[in-house]
Amino acid sequence: MTTLDNRPNTALLVVDVQNAVVDDGYERDAVVANIGGLVGKARREGVPVVWVQHSDDELVRGSEEWRIVGELEREETESLVEKSYGDSFEDTDLEKVLAERGVGRLVVVGAETDACIRSTLHGAIVRGYDATLVGDAHTTGDKSASGGITPEQAIAHTNRYWRFHVAPGRKGGTVMSEDVDFTG
Repeated sequence: MTTLDNRPNTALLVVDVQNAVVDDGYERDAVVANIGGLVGKARREGVPVVWVQHSDDELVRGSEEWRIVGELEREETESLVEKSYGDSFEDTDLEKVLAERGVGRLVVVGAETDACIRSTLHGAIVRGYDATLVGDAHTTGDKSASGGITPEQAIAHTNRYWRFHVAPGRKGGTVMSEDVDFTG
């Protein structure tokens, strides 16, 4: 249903699954395993896997904290988009990468739920993409001590509201890993 012309394909977008970003993430090991399963499924089905990696003053490019978690490995043929803002599209070449692959629909996984995942989902919809969130393949750390909500609440809330997200000619949606269908 994307509003982008000649974009029939789907891509798996793996956002910020980096050591320092997910180390304290809620249900970290299960989430990383679900992401790994989806990466494998996408590869078997010939679906592009696009990796996004954040860096800033606190998450220094090239550091151990910045690296993708050890359980996951990007293949050399898979695109890597480096970003410095929450929205994976903002000031990056993500749009170019997706256009070259004819992608109009994104299946989104990664971290952090209440920051880069939500920003990227909204950024995708605003730019004309359909964007499906995988409900058991994103995580966040506990920010409740500083006035935020618990990780469980952030994840549940995001899964619920994104399930019903629509815009003219575009749609959101939330599915669980076992229900991901890369064909649409």
